[in-house]
Amino acid sequence: MKRKLRVGVLFGGRSGEHEISLLSAKSVLAALDRDKYDVTEIGIDRDGRWLLSENPMKELSDDADNQDAGESVVQSERHGLLSVRGDSQPDAVSKLDIVFPVLHGPYGEDGTVQGLLEMAGIPYVGAGVLGSAVGMDKAVMKALLSQAGLNVSPYSLLLAIDGRARPDAVPARIAGEFGYPVFVKPANLGSSVGISKVHNASEFAPAMDLAAQYDRRILVEQAVEDAREIECSVLGNDRPEASICGEIFPAGEFYDYESKYFDDRSRTVIPADLPDDLHDRIRATAVEVFTTLDISGMARVDFLLRRADEKIFVLEANTIPGFTQISMYAKLWEASGIPYAELVDRLIELGLERFRERSELRITP
Repeated sequence: MKRKLRVGVLFGGRSGEHEISLLSAKSVLAALDRDKYDVTEIGIDRDGRWLLSENPMKELSDDADNQDAGESVVQSERHGLLSVRGDSQPDAVSKLDIVFPVLHGPYGEDGTVQGLLEMAGIPYVGAGVLGSAVGMDKAVMKALLSQAGLNVSPYSLLLAIDGRARPDAVPARIAGEFGYPVFVKPANLGSSVGISKVHNASEFAPAMDLAAQYDRRILVEQAVEDAREIECSVLGNDRPEASICGEIFPAGEFYDYESKYFDDRSRTVIPADLPDDLHDRIRATAVEVFTTLDISGMARVDFLLRRADEKIFVLEANTIPGFTQISMYAKLWEASGIPYAELVDRLIELGLERFRERSELRITP
């Protein structure tokens, strides 16, 4: 009888997207076929402590104190993780064949956990260290996409300290450079957390203050007026495929955190109502974004489509997108013929494939 694959599902985390991670992980855990997989749940609380109890999902969902949380450290020569609890001897976490990180935002989607797993010699689902880091850093991502000839909206990268040191000069410079409206957002975050649409100079300082709560680097982006919000899912490693496209109709002025997760007036349309040639162009662009940023496994690529001239702007690539069964990434693949459980299986296979490829590379002359 074939041995079950041992899968560790990693969720929670220290970022502002902690709650979304729990929702995504619940869907992944429910979809994993227990006849095929031996599943280990690994939670991370808001303080960064790793929970290796029997039911870490319940502990995190209950927002418990987690005083008995363990801390995991890398033990690369053993090809695994060790759980260290207080002054006790370290215990080996059950050997895992692959880890499925369901961590959105910093300390999970940004290459940090991926680096930990690389050092520990554990295969994992999704983008590697570079693709994860670049996908999370909106400013670096835009620079690379621009260099590759892809359209992004004009932007400027500021430091939070600049806004505090020159509270009048910065809004004036932005007005001269872009005009208003602009979007102000943390350079490293997701789920539209910390983002503001700024219509005039008087709104700029509060928007900078909000973004600076999440990052020291602030991205200011010229708004693409009268644009449609289009999303496309990508799946694969070196030969990625794009799903059909979907369109977002946000409840608010833009697709902010409230509109995404709490306002039921927001809606999605799948497939997006687009001419075939434009639909195909967006799908091809999504694959180009995926390969340009060296992403593997999965990504949801978000676009703005200007109505006046049908110009496509790449907004961002999400390397661990929302992953509930009703999240756009999964819904787009379901509409493209891959149901949720099969999608989870495919991602695990892709993670193992990428690990085998890395393992065959030489690390010494």
